[in-house]
Amino acid sequence: MFCLTNLDRPNNINLKCDPELAAEFRERYNEVTPGYHMNKKHWNTIALDGTLSDKVILNWIDHSYEIVVEGLPKKVKGKIMNSKL
Repeated sequence: MFCLTNLDRPNNINLKCDPELAAEFRERYNEVTPGYHMNKKHWNTIALDGTLSDKVILNWIDHSYEIVVEGLPKKVKGKIMNSKL
């Protein structure tokens, strides 16, 4: 799992994040808080209020996905990478 949101009212998203980056993002952006109902060390909640650019949010989504894929077993990771080709 790399991203969580409420489909009825997607006002924010939870994204997995490198712990050092997670802390940096929280300090830099008011829209980023420790992950709501998640492990606060590894997850951030990002408010989708229009303040942050789509580019920044999409980069964070990619980062979250990459962290999760990197942690998968080699066999599973290989299947994912082959399906992208």
